Amino acid sequence: MSPAVLAFALGLMATLARSDLRFPDPVYVLLSTYLLFALGLTGGSALADTTPSEIWAPVLAALALGVTIPVVIYFVSRRAGRLPVADAAALAAHYGSVSAVTFTATLTFLRGIGVPSEGFMTALVAIMEVPAIIVAFALAARSTSGSNLRRGLHDAITGRSVVLLAGGLVIGAVAPADRMQDVEPFFMDLFQGVLVLFLLEMGATAGARLRDVRQAGYFLVALGVFAPLVNGAAGVVLGHLVGLSVGGATVLGVLAASASYIAAPAAVRAALPEARPSIYVTASLGITFPFNLIFGIPILYQFALWMT
Repeated sequence: MSPAVLAFALGLMATLARSDLRFPDPVYVLLSTYLLFALGLTGGSALADTTPSEIWAPVLAALALGVTIPVVIYFVSRRAGRLPVADAAALAAHYGSVSAVTFTATLTFLRGIGVPSEGFMTALVAIMEVPAIIVAFALAARSTSGSNLRRGLHDAITGRSVVLLAGGLVIGAVAPADRMQDVEPFFMDLFQGVLVLFLLEMGATAGARLRDVRQAGYFLVALGVFAPLVNGAAGVVLGHLVGLSVGGATVLGVLAASASYIAAPAAVRAALPEARPSIYVTASLGITFPFNLIFGIPILYQFALWMT
């Protein structure tokens, strides 16, 4: 019942009611840029106070998830879904990578119920963005031309979300604490309000994709619902094993459960032009994102609580 989730529901219902509620593209880019950079700055500030002994095990867990999930999704899509190589690889890239907005919604959820999480979790978002995309492209390499593959990898590594998150992490980590306080009113205090506006737009976008779910088929719907639960449970278990708190294990679980719709689509369009957006965008944005926002986050939190 947080304002952010309710705003998402409003955007979803407005689109289903055929309202003209949509933000201009420049506004969407501005809001997403703000959120990604603010996340990076906040995570960098926390990273400055983190010792290597605290973070090395969570980093290895995040990398293990980023490599394993795309392989599993690829072979499930090929064998159970009988999808072509390009579509299976595109799904693998999206589900192996992460959603920074779902991550932000998880932090909002945990803050609302008074559950803390490790401050370095934002670093794991940046770490998990790219490896899965590389693994997915490697799986599809036999049917992908070298030039397309190189262009896709370049877009994945230099994409806006990766640059903003990684750059914000570095700035937040090296900037003196007193100088960071100068920008806190803008990047920290306004964050929740900007998130509400962004999720309002994302609700409208997801609502537009819901119309494609009818043509998606039973396999894609099942994948969009069960993949987050299975991947998320694996993330929670790994988080518990590497010593994360309940909040930290929940965040790692949600990262594993999420599907990218910022970094992965741009890279897939460049490397796998034959892959169908009606498959990978509908699954990640039309099915998995709303499911995680409404059901997945609280379910994974309860699982993390039970594990502890």
